[in-house]
Amino acid sequence: MSDSKSKWRFIALTGGLAAGAAVLRWITRPPDPDDLERRRRSHVNRVGRIVDGQIVEIIELTGKPAEEKAGSARKSSRRDSSDGQRKLVGYSYSISGVSYETAQDVTGLEERAALHSLAAGQPASVKYDPANPSNSILIADDWSGLQ
Repeated sequence: MSDSKSKWRFIALTGGLAAGAAVLRWITRPPDPDDLERRRRSHVNRVGRIVDGQIVEIIELTGKPAEEKAGSARKSSRRDSSDGQRKLVGYSYSISGVSYETAQDVTGLEERAALHSLAAGQPASVKYDPANPSNSILIADDWSGLQ
């Protein structure tokens, strides 16, 4: 009888450990980069102030993300176009005498961004977070500062 009880205790303990490991893995999994970027854009769009800016350059990056090059087993959910290109728009703006130059990944927002009509030197409206002026966007899911 006690042998039967120890088997059930062992099975319960093993099941509990497996469930705990699954929960721990779910909690500690790395966040999706696209989801983080979407949340950042949404936050800046919600709290942002608008300032005049200027397009500096349009950048097309080719190749797979580093995690895929390294042979990671995790599938990337990046919004890569079919040819593996990422599209960035470099821009500059000034706030209170401080100049900022940065780029925004607009992959997946190309239609909204109308990349075919953008050119270096073109004016644009930039939304920035007043609490962190270096956090800015040119385009969001429901706003565009591109003219």
